[in-house]
Parts: sequence; C-alpha cells; structure tokens
Amino acid sequence: MRLAYLTLIGILAWALPAQARSPVIVELYTSQGCGACAEAGKVIDQLAARDDLLALTFSVDYWDYLGWSDTFARPEFAERQRSYAAQWPRQAIFTPQVVVGGRGQTRADKTPEIERIVRRARVPDGAGPAIRLRPGRVTVEAATTPLAHSADIWLIRYDPAPQDVEVKRGENAGRTLTYRNVVRELINVGQWNGRRATYPLPAAKRDGLTSVVIVQKAGGGQVLAVSGD
Repeated sequence: MRLAYLTLIGILAWALPAQARSPVIVELYTSQGCGACAEAGKVIDQLAARDDLLALTFSVDYWDYLGWSDTFARPEFAERQRSYAAQWPRQAIFTPQVVVGGRGQTRADKTPEIERIVRRARVPDGAGPAIRLRPGRVTVEAATTPLAHSADIWLIRYDPAPQDVEVKRGENAGRTLTYRNVVRELINVGQWNGRRATYPLPAAKRDGLTSVVIVQKAGGGQVLAVSGD
C-alpha cells in the first residue's frame, strides 16, 4: 500500500509541471544605422544562451536619417524606450541601451552593470502572477498581494533565428550585422488589476515567431512576470 501511494505521488509530480521562475527580460535598443551599435548584437547573443534570461532586440528608427533605414524598426519600439526614460529622472534615450526587467538600464557594453541589474530585477518565486499562454488567448492568474496600480499585458513576438543584415549606407556601410531574437510585434492586449483575467491574442503576422507575454507595471515599470511558447 505504501509503495502504491509513493508511486501515485511520483506520477502526479511528473504530470503536474512546477511553476517555473520567470526569466529576467533583457531588452536591447539598437539600430542598424548606429555605428556604436555594431557590436551590441554580440552581447545579446551571449545573454540569449542563458536559461535565466530572455534577451530581446528592439530596433529603433530615430537614426534612420543618418542614411540607412533600419529594416526591423517600428515606431512602437522607440515609444517603449521613451516610456522607460520617463520613469528615470534625467535619462535620455540612446543606443545601444539595455533595459533589464524594467528596473534599470545601462549601455550594452557594460556587462558587469548588466549583471548587477539582473540580480536586482529578479522576481522572487511566487511573487509574480502565473501566466497561462494558450493558442489565441492568455490567462493571468490572481495576484498574491494587492496591486497598488494596474499593470500592462504585453504580447511580444520575436524571431529566434539569427538575422544577418548587409548595411549598404550610413555609419555601418559595407558591414554585415547579425541580430538575435529580433522583436517583430509588440502589442498591448489589456490592463490587469490583480484579478484573474483572460485576454484574446491576435494571430501572428508571419510564421516562425515565438510569442511571449509579460505582465509589467503600467507606463514602463517593473516586469512582474514573463511566459512564452
């Protein structure tokens, strides 16, 4: 009888996946037209290999006037970067900038500083809401503690395959740049007030993209939870 009980416990433990700790999201803001950004992709490539991080590349368009229009840039990416800058006094947007978990920022070449912010940005186990991502919808479970303010629910879709871009004009003319985890879609799917809620998700605009949903304090605040495909 005891053996059967232990066997049943083992089956249940295997069948019911544990709630994994949310990875820390690391956002690189870069541009193909920015000469100082040429090596930033290598930093994200290294960070993307880690299981405890989700490293994403957001291409911005405000350097396009230098002679090369970034092939991945979208206006909403630069707007997201500006929302972060508004949270931190005397902070202007720049490239290559890394934002970690909505908790801090630094230049992409300052690896020790990135690691310091990663440690500060980790959400303790059980502190963030559970996210249930299913085809066509996402459910955010109830908060374990009351929220002081609402949070944004963001759908991010990125291409996990490395992307090579031959830049023909501007500061990086003649160079082939490689990008990793290039964000293709950024969609605010709703607000979360701490209660369990389900949100519809639009279909992806192209094949081969990985979907990630994040819960983030409104207006570019701390990332509370991350869940992906």
